[in-house]
Amino acid sequence: MKVAFTEFVKVAKNHSTNTTDVTGFSIDVFKAALEVLPYDLPFDFIPFAKPDGTSAGTYNDLVYQVYLEEFDAVVGDITITANRSLYVDFTMPYTESGVVMVVPIVDTGSKNAWVFLKPLTWDLWLTTFCFFVYIGFVIWVLEHQINEDFRGPPSHQVGTSFWFSFSTMVFSHKERVVSNLGRFLMIIWIFVVLVLSQSYTANLASLLTAERLRPTVTDIKDLIRSGDSVGYMKNSFVHELLKQIGFDESKLKAMTSMEDCDQALSKGSEKGGITAFVNETPNIKLFLAKYCSKYTMIGPIFKTDGFAFVFPKRSPLVPDISQAILNVTERDKTVNIENNWFSRGGKCQDNSGPRVSSNIVGLESFWGLFLIAGVASILALIIFVASFLYKQRHILKHAGVRAIFEIFNEKDLNSHAFKSSPQRNGSAGDQVEVKTSPNSNWPESPFSYSNHTDKDFVFLDGQETPSTTSHASPDIVPTTELARRYPRNA
Repeated sequence: MKVAFTEFVKVAKNHSTNTTDVTGFSIDVFKAALEVLPYDLPFDFIPFAKPDGTSAGTYNDLVYQVYLEEFDAVVGDITITANRSLYVDFTMPYTESGVVMVVPIVDTGSKNAWVFLKPLTWDLWLTTFCFFVYIGFVIWVLEHQINEDFRGPPSHQVGTSFWFSFSTMVFSHKERVVSNLGRFLMIIWIFVVLVLSQSYTANLASLLTAERLRPTVTDIKDLIRSGDSVGYMKNSFVHELLKQIGFDESKLKAMTSMEDCDQALSKGSEKGGITAFVNETPNIKLFLAKYCSKYTMIGPIFKTDGFAFVFPKRSPLVPDISQAILNVTERDKTVNIENNWFSRGGKCQDNSGPRVSSNIVGLESFWGLFLIAGVASILALIIFVASFLYKQRHILKHAGVRAIFEIFNEKDLNSHAFKSSPQRNGSAGDQVEVKTSPNSNWPESPFSYSNHTDKDFVFLDGQETPSTTSHASPDIVPTTELARRYPRNA
C-alpha cells in the first residue's frame, strides 16, 4: 500500500464491485512476463495492508512474509539486497540498479569583469596570439621589398606588421597585400580568424545569457561533514544504508510523498528542510520527471541490483520468471511500459537532470585550423626565400649573406608594384642618368633596381664589382649610392 511513487504499484478499492484494482509499472511488467511463459500461471493480487487500508509494514516485513509462507510471491518495487536474499530468492531485475541522491541546482553564471576571457581556454588564447605575431612577420617578409605599406623606419615596420595582423581579427586591415604568396596566406588566415571569432562570439553570448546550472552538493560525504539533513522514503531500506555510512539519526528525515520531498528540498537544512534526498534510481528518475527544472541526480552512491520479484527459496518459478523478464526486456516492451507510466503528468521527458555543459572552447577544437595556417605560411616562406636566393645566386656566391640582406632591405623596383611609379628610388635631386653600352667594361650597379630586364651578374678579371651580360635602356640611379658602394680606381 504505497503513498508515494504509486506509478510503480497503485492499489485502489472499487467499492461498487467490492474488488481491489492493482495497477502500476511493476504490475504491468509482471503481467508481460507471465504472457511469455510457456504455461499458464494463475494468480491473485493481495494487498499487504491493514483493515483500515494502510500499509501493514515495511518492505522488509513484506519480503519476510514470503519466508513465513504467508504469501507465495511478492510483486512490486522490491529492491534486491544481500540481507533479503538470505530469506528469499529474487528474479532478474527489471529496472536500473543503484541508489542515488537528488539535490537542488543553482545558477552559477559568470558575473565578473573578466567573463570575456572565459569562452576560450588559456592555451587557445596563447596559441592565437602567437599566430597573430607570426602571420604578421610572414606577411612583412613577403611584402617588404614590393609594398610601400611595409617599408619605412624599423619602428614603423614593426608597428605596421603588428597592426596589420591583429586588425584581421575584426577585418579592419587597410594595408594592401600585393604579392601572390601574401594573398594566398591571407585567404587561409582570414578563414581561421573568421572561425575563431564566430566561436568566441557564440560562446560569450551563451555565457552571458544562458543559465549555468550546477548541483549544490556532489559528494554525500560532504553532507556528513557539514551536518546537513538528508531525506529518505519512509519504510525504505535506504534509512539503514545512510546510518551505516555515518549519518546521525537526527539528520535523517523520512519523506512520505514527492510533494513533501520537494518542499523539504526547497527549504534546505537551514530552514528545517533537507539538503539532499536519497532513494533508488527508478524512484529518483520518476521524481525528476516532475521536478527536473529544480533538481539534478548525483550518483549512484550505493550499489544495488534494482527492482525484482520475490519468491521462496529454491522456487522453480524463479528461473522461468527471470527468463521471461529477459525476453520482455529484449523486446523493448518494458520501455513502452515505462513511457506509459513515467510520462504521465511529468514536465520533463529527460530524467537525467538538467543539461549542464561547458561552453569553453579549447585548443583541441582548432588545432587543425592552426596546422593548415602554419603549413601554408611555412610553404609561402620557403617559396619566397628559394625564389629570392635563386635570383640573387651570383651575388650570394661572391658577396656573401650580408649583401643578400642589404638587397632584401631595398625596394624591388622590378616588381609590378613600382612600375607605375615616376620615381624609382630616392629623391629627384639625387638622381643622374647613367648610360651603359654592351661594350662597356664598367658595369652598372646591381643595386640599381630601375632596370626592367633580368641580368646575369659575372665578375671580370681584376674587377670587384659584377658585370652584366645583358643591358637595357638607360637607368636612373642615385649618384651618392653609386659613389659609396662602387668607388672607381684611379
